[in-house]
Amino acid sequence: MKRSAMVSAAAAGPGAMIGSRPFEAYKSAHAAAAREVETLLQGKLPEQWDRELPTFPDEKDLATREASGKVLNAIAKTVPWLIRGAGDLAPSTKTAFADAKALEANDPGGRVMHFGVREHAMGGIVNGLVLSKLRAFGATFLTFSDYMRPAIRLAALMEIPVFHVFTHDSIGLGEDGPTHQPIEQLIALRAIPNIVVLRPADANEVREAYKVIMALTEQPACLVLSRQKLSTFDRSRYAGAEGLARGAYIMAGSKDRTPDVILIASGSEVQLCISAYERLKQEGIAARVVSMPSWELFEAQDRHYREEILPPSVKARIAVEAGAVIGWDRYAGPEGTIIGMHRFGGSAPGTSVMQKFGFTAERVLQAAKDQIAKHQRA
Repeated sequence: MKRSAMVSAAAAGPGAMIGSRPFEAYKSAHAAAAREVETLLQGKLPEQWDRELPTFPDEKDLATREASGKVLNAIAKTVPWLIRGAGDLAPSTKTAFADAKALEANDPGGRVMHFGVREHAMGGIVNGLVLSKLRAFGATFLTFSDYMRPAIRLAALMEIPVFHVFTHDSIGLGEDGPTHQPIEQLIALRAIPNIVVLRPADANEVREAYKVIMALTEQPACLVLSRQKLSTFDRSRYAGAEGLARGAYIMAGSKDRTPDVILIASGSEVQLCISAYERLKQEGIAARVVSMPSWELFEAQDRHYREEILPPSVKARIAVEAGAVIGWDRYAGPEGTIIGMHRFGGSAPGTSVMQKFGFTAERVLQAAKDQIAKHQRA
């Protein structure tokens, strides 16, 4: 079925299509295309929609925005009613679809929308597309999510599976400086009820994040991604990325041994915790690294799972995220250490900014040792 016809069918609504005489006649003549329309209007995904999703090798460092672009293009091949657009930032957010044409007023067959620098309008338009049963998303830098917050909130109120791709997720973006470096935006998004915020740690967590996002039917999602390249973790050494689906998982350290200290992080800061973990392991200290890409998914797990990941008996904890610290105390605990941002960032190369504000493996390592000593004395 032509995509333009599919868009028109979706706009008409399920009641105008499925079960109607014209549709039944169309179904008789075009069975395969009709099944596709039914799938779309029922809010379902095609069978084996995820068959093209890539797996990323650990020998290559990759920004999570780059991994996202590769995953999105794989999904675009199997979900023809996925429509995308960006706030004049498609090259930077890596959200372009290969060989896709623009959606224009006089040419409705395209699947790319050029929103311009109008984030609020983008959020509202994407909501409308998803209300029509299409799957659609917008993209911009995380700091600009502030402009589209009312539209995101409405998506959560309406219980529709809109999603947005937010890149340049921290002070690690570098020279654009404090105006573009998000500090409070992550916690602002997490504060919205009925939303899923995901900040993956590497390319393979990005793949798993899209599995979660595409399966949502009554919640919007925000995917928060790095500009800078990150290590792609060797999943033969560390736990598989599929743990992302539960919001948080033990990435390193034995489940069968009570750790001396727990290191918790999201996104790019997970690599700092892994580096500190390896140093602690060399010194015979039992550490655990918890990758926590989504608070909302983690809080949806049962108590047994949550306490398996974060045992209440282990008070020595470090939480690391290059954003506002509000809310991390629930995971670090009242006696834990939170390494985060307490002011706006600065203009310099990303690695220099991260070092200036203390986002280093050495600081995480020292904080872990301090926590262990503190609780041993207690």
